This record gives sequence, C-alpha cells and structure tokens, in this order.
Amino acid sequence: MITRTPAVDAVGLEERAAALATRSIKRDAKLWALDLAIRCTDLTTLEGTDTVGKIVAMCSKAVRPDPLDPTVPSVAAVCIYPWLVPTAVTQLAGSTVRVASVAGGFPAGLGPLEVRLQEIRDVVAMGADEVDIVLNRSLFLGGRYQQAFEELVAAREAAGAASLKVILETGELGSYDRVRQASALAMAAGADFIKTSTGKIGVNATLPTALCMFEGARDFHRDTGRAVGIKVAGGVRRAKDAIRYLVMLHETLGPVWMTPNRFRIGASSLLNDVLMQIAKERTGRYQGPDYFTLD
Repeated sequence: MITRTPAVDAVGLEERAAALATRSIKRDAKLWALDLAIRCTDLTTLEGTDTVGKIVAMCSKAVRPDPLDPTVPSVAAVCIYPWLVPTAVTQLAGSTVRVASVAGGFPAGLGPLEVRLQEIRDVVAMGADEVDIVLNRSLFLGGRYQQAFEELVAAREAAGAASLKVILETGELGSYDRVRQASALAMAAGADFIKTSTGKIGVNATLPTALCMFEGARDFHRDTGRAVGIKVAGGVRRAKDAIRYLVMLHETLGPVWMTPNRFRIGASSLLNDVLMQIAKERTGRYQGPDYFTLD
C-alpha cells in the first residue's frame, strides 16, 4: 500500500491550502459554520494536572457550551486520559456527547504492544465511545511498514465497537509524502478517523497537512467505498482557523463530510472563541472573555 501511494506535489498542495484559506463566507454561512465547528469539537484536556473536578466542569460545558443560550449545540466529545473516563461517563450519561480517551501508550505510541492493546481494551470496558491512539512512528519511519500496519490492525480489534482514531503526529513525519503514506496505512488498517497530532510537540495541525490528509481520505473512499473521518488537533484556537478547515473540507471531500461523524477538531481553547464570534455575529459586538466559562 505504501508503494502505491501517489507522490504529493508539495508546492501545489501548499498553494491550494493558501488559496482556500483566503475564502470569505457570508454572515449566514458563517453562523452555520460556527455552529458546525462546535458540533465537531472534541473538547480536550490532556494535562498532568487534570482532576476529577476539572472533568466534571468540562463535561458540563461540553453539554451546554453557553448556559444562557440553549440554541448553542453540544460538542461532539470530550477527550481525556484513561483514568478519568469513568467520571466523564457518569457526567455525560443521557447526553449526546461522546467520551473519547487516549490510549495505547499516548503520546509516544511505544512500549510493549500487549500493554498498549490492554489499555485500549480497558478504556473501552470503562465506557469510552472513542479511542485516540498514536501510530508507531518508530516502526513507520524505520521502514517497518508491515509491523506498523499489524499493530494498528490489532488496535482496531482491541477497540471493539468503539471508534478508533489514529494519530499520525504529522509534525514528526518529515514530508507530505510521509503524511500521505501514513494516512493510507492507517485507513487500510481499519481506522475510523485519522488525526493530525497529539498536541504534545511543537508542530501540530497545519492547513497543508490537513489538506494532504483530506485528499488521502477522498482517494481512499473513491478506491474502496469506505469513508474515513479526519480529526485536526493541536493549535486550533481561533474560530477563523476552524472555519478555514471547514472550507477546505467542503472543497475537498464535499458536504457529506461536514458532520461530526466524519470530521472533528480537537481543541481546548477554541470553544470560547467560537462562542464569542457567535455572540458578535448575533449582537454586533463582542462579549468579554470572562462572559464564558473557562475551559
């Protein structure tokens, strides 16, 4: 599958990403896009200081991002560390918000394979609806593609009925060709989503990298008939950035991908900026940041 992956025209890719980033949209379309950005958000906290109390508060915000405006939708999911999954499951019971947990040796994706697979099984047993794991870049960048593929197949089996998101950590792959190859490998192994980044290194989601993955998912769907979702994560902090990704998604994969079932934004601080932009579009003025709850 790696040898059959087409080479990426890096100059053309970056020019197209830059051109799509300049697209402007009308007010009604902007409100629709802001609403969709919220519905596609995986509200995330992956810090060593995360506590039960923080997760309780975050789950409340995930369900009702703006407590004073019931028209603002819930986010797609919360994304947290494994030991906090039971707390999130309890807090989100009866809501539409899904529980996503990192697992499988996050963020390095190394360690004994059976230990990583057992962590995936454990978070699913605790009630996680989705599992975010990391591609073994040590194997992939070392040319051991078959072993990297087999690890992902085993992870897909370990996840059972839960959705599996495979993080490529694109900032460590070195080229768009590598991003395209890693995308193909993960999709062929059964990933339900391919994801840009862990958010734990210096280079996270970028528009050209996301476009490269969008095009990979488009071609995979054309060749196999299977739709694989995309998740951009790391560094998406402003509403205008989220809208740029949505415009690019629409132009590359079309309206059928404009849904939380096929697109996610992993973020911790994005939600407040989107809420501020919605208030501005509706009232003509910005609310202060302290108007909204802290993430």
